Amino acid sequence: MNLSLLFIQKMGPWGIVLIVLVVLLLFGGKKIPELMKGIGKGVKEFKDGVKSDPDADSNTKD
Repeated sequence: MNLSLLFIQKMGPWGIVLIVLVVLLLFGGKKIPELMKGIGKGVKEFKDGVKSDPDADSNTKD
């Protein structure tokens, strides 16, 4: 795990630019906003799930 963090720290600005260009080539300019919107909804649902009361979930399983 430390190796992956070390890679990100050594990547630098040109590495980030290269990754962004590859993503643009793979998904295209029109799909990027849809992809980001989906990621945002997923993060919001995850946060809502973490904040929910865990006792309420265990009562519904009975």
